[in-house]
Formats: sequence, structure tokens, C-alpha cells
Amino acid sequence: MFKVSIWLLMSCLLLSSCSVRHKRDLPDLSVFSQQDQPYSFAVQIDTLRAIGNDFLIKNKYANWELYVSGPPFEIGSKIGALTEDLYRQQDQIFFDKLEEFVPSKFKQRWLMHFMRWYNRKLPHYIPEEYKKEIYALSRYSDPKYDFLADQYRRALYLHGAHDIGHSMQDLAVVGCSSLAVWGDNSADGGLLLGRNFDFYVGDEFAKNKLISFIRPEHGIPFASVSWPGMMGVLSGMNLEGLTVTMNAGKSTIPLVARAPISIVAREILQYATNLEEAIAIAKDKQVFVSESLMIGSAADNRAIVIEISPKKFGVYEVDNADYLICTNHFQSEEYAQDKRNQLHIQESHSQYRYDKINDFVSNSGKLTPEQVVGLLRDTKGKEGQDIGLGNEKALNQLWAHHAVVFQPQKRRFWVSTQPYQLGAFTAYDLTDIFGQDSLTYTSQLLSSATIVADTTWSTQMLVNFELFKEQSRKIENWMDSGSEISEIEWEAYQRLNPELWSVYYQKGQYDYSRKDYIRAKKALETALSKEITTLPAKRKVEHLLEKVERKIRSSDT
Repeated sequence: MFKVSIWLLMSCLLLSSCSVRHKRDLPDLSVFSQQDQPYSFAVQIDTLRAIGNDFLIKNKYANWELYVSGPPFEIGSKIGALTEDLYRQQDQIFFDKLEEFVPSKFKQRWLMHFMRWYNRKLPHYIPEEYKKEIYALSRYSDPKYDFLADQYRRALYLHGAHDIGHSMQDLAVVGCSSLAVWGDNSADGGLLLGRNFDFYVGDEFAKNKLISFIRPEHGIPFASVSWPGMMGVLSGMNLEGLTVTMNAGKSTIPLVARAPISIVAREILQYATNLEEAIAIAKDKQVFVSESLMIGSAADNRAIVIEISPKKFGVYEVDNADYLICTNHFQSEEYAQDKRNQLHIQESHSQYRYDKINDFVSNSGKLTPEQVVGLLRDTKGKEGQDIGLGNEKALNQLWAHHAVVFQPQKRRFWVSTQPYQLGAFTAYDLTDIFGQDSLTYTSQLLSSATIVADTTWSTQMLVNFELFKEQSRKIENWMDSGSEISEIEWEAYQRLNPELWSVYYQKGQYDYSRKDYIRAKKALETALSKEITTLPAKRKVEHLLEKVERKIRSSDT
């Protein structure tokens, strides 16, 4: 599953950008030519770079903080200059995956031709100011990849990563969980939101988390959490106390690319002060995948979910409750009879995670930021069941790019640190940060409000999970190559994650390929006794077990 999803993601993201450039796809460059001068760094060391009042710093928890202001070209150029090595590193991770999963030059060339057609309209759906930012940023990308596409187009299409990833293979790359509480469900009565952003393109990709504080020439200052090179918004809050987070919905493979959802989220965050304005901005957009946007508003002291797809638009809000849950299925009336959404609820793990959050809210009383962080860290299933580490039915699947908690009325938010969501959650106060004309070249985290690291995980547990991931990659490679795997190696592998269903399914597949049907039957029955992620996955296990049992019966006659 992971290989297929990455292959498709990389093909679409990287090979799409080779289409012929048309002048109408480019931003207006007349102003840019006047600003195209090399920057003079006030400071330039490993953990701190500064240009005038704008700077990038690595905090003590290993997250990067970026502080930039100005008009679009200037913002893009400064971000490119300040993050150049980090930006190029993220690009390399994508290109390394491309080389790993699509090594054939012939296939790469074939995909290039196909993607010229696929992304022919995407630039027309991105606002001019964001094209200016992306163009200015792109000049700092690594020119060694120009054989695939020019710098601007590579940067432009990478902003569709989230969209293309989940549309090509639903929930193999993305699958998020969000919660908002207020009124009687919040400790101070104010709005409180938390989310996990489960976008996974490998462990290396998540290492350089970037917390950006942007003061644009037009609109509202805002903060967002993403990765170097991303000008769109994945999780963010603006100075008016409006928050935006995104959750992937069930999508078909789109026939043509349109507005990337991260760009839609960016526009909402930069220009909306309340729920009504957020809805107005989103309703005008043409997107190419299905997405839920949870919008929280300090002004309204509540949250809604905007459900947007290529053909429908809905808004989900609760009337008689002080909380709102969003996973990866739609809830508004506009999608009530949608067959694809109904099937997704039945077959995926979205409803399971929704139910787990609902149980948590029902049994937790008035919630605090610390309690919401505890929820986002939870690796268990319903009622505390051990479902194995990395199970997609868990809220913390141990592969999220980031987790974040917002307190909009206080303009305060918390961001996860490594490892996974188990490290400390660092706090930031937007009123303090944007209330200053200029900042000193130091981290702006609010140390007194830091939520401490999870103490329930021992060092050995983390070591074992890292060993499990490493061994899982080896097992997969050995199975792909037809190598022999001893019973001792299988047992050692399963001991590292004994409650995860897939370790027994893999063993059943291996034994079936070796015609060891008795062992295959035992392994598959064990897999079925565990919490299997999705209904299609369970059917695969059951189907293979049926084949095994037929083989056993035929050998007895």
C-alpha cells in the first residue's frame, strides 16, 4: 500500500511539472525585477539566519521558527533565502522517493507526457499573490532537478501534494483527526481545538517542521505549521483568532488539477475574520479533491466544518452541542445521500476514530489544552484497547507530520515536537509576537506554557518501535525479492509489535507463497483476532484464509 501511494504521489507531484510554460501561468514579474537583488544576511549560522528584521531559528526542541513580513515577492524571496538548505532537503526527499519507486527512465518520460495534460489548468486556480510568492521562493530550489521541470513549476505543483496524495490512494498518505470544544465542554468556556495532521512521506520528511509567522502586505498576520517550501496552509491561526485545519475526504482520481486545498486554506487564514467570511471565500473555489476544512473562530466562539469537493459544497455545524469532531468523512446534509461517502464510512477507519473522540469528549468533562494533547498522543483503540503501534485506527498513528492545539480567544497555540506527538508541545502567543514592530533573533516560544513530553513512553518502547519499523522494511523487501525468512526472524519481528494485525497477515502471505498452509492458517487466524484497520483489509485476510483452507482440504483428500 505504501509503495503504491508514494509511487503515484511522486509521479503526479514531480513529473506533472514538465508542462510547457505559458505566460498566463506566470505571475506579473514587473515588480519582481526591481527587487531581484541578493540578500545580505545579518546572521548566518547553522541554527539562525537573519535578513533585516526577518529571521529563521531552530528552537531547543528542534522545530524551526520563521518570521517574515512584506509584499508577496519579498515574502517568497526571503523565505527562499532563509530556508534554502531546508527547502532543498525537502525537495530531495521527494525526488529520492521518485527514483526509488520509479527507477525506469522510460516510465519517467512516459509519465512526463501524461502529466503535461493533467496539470494544464492548475496555475489558473492559484491567486496572483500566491503565484508571486511561489515564484520568488522557487528560485532557491535546487537547479539539479531542472531536467524534470523548471524551478517555478516544480514549486507550484508541490503545493498539490496533499490533494494528489489522498486522491490517488485514499488514506494511505493522509488521514487526520480534529476536535473542537467550547462552552460547557471547555474548561474556560472559550474555543479549544486540536488536530493531528497524518501526512506521511517518510520519517525524514517530518523532521524539519516549520512554524511560520507571516505578516503579509495585505490581510491578517497569521501563523501556520508545515514544511520548508510550503506557502499554503495545513494548520494555522490568524491574529483575529480564526483557525484552519484540513482533513482529507473520499475522492475519485481527478481528471484535471484545480485549486490546491492548502492554497484555499491560506486565503481563508489571511483574509477571514469570522466563520461567515471563511465560508464566503471557500464557496467561491473550484477544487479537484474532496476535503473538510475545520474552521474555528474566536469571534463566533465555535467551530464549523466546510466540506468541499469538485461537485458539492456543504457546511456542517452543531446546534445542540458544544463540540465538533472531524475525521475523514463528510457529515453535512449535502453529502448525506452521497454513496461514495457512505461507503467510505462503512469501509474506512474514519468512523472508528470519530467514535473514539466522541467517547473521549463524553467522559472527560471540561477540557483543557493538556487533555486535548493527551488525546492527540493516544495510540490505543476504543476503550483503551491495545491495537498495535502504527494502527491507522489510532488517533496517534505514530506517523503524523505534526499535531497542533489552538486557543483562539487567547491567540495561543501549541505545536508537537519529536518523537512523533510524544515530545513537548511548545506554546506561542500571536498577540505578543505580532504586537512587536520587530523581534529579537530568538525563539518566540512561550516557555511557561509548554506542555511537557509524554512520560508514559519509556526509552525502550521507542527503541522497540524504531526497530519494528526498520524490521518491517526488511521483511517487505525480503518478501518482494522472494528471500527466505526464518521462523526465528518472524517471531522476533512479531514480538516487537504483537498486537498489530498486519505482522500476522504478512506471515500468512509468506507461508502461503511457500505452500506451508498449516502455518499460514495459524497466522491468518491470529490476524483476524486483532483490530484490522479497514473492512477491505479484513476481506483480504479472510479471502486468503479461505484459499489456505481450500488448499488444506484438497491435500487431505
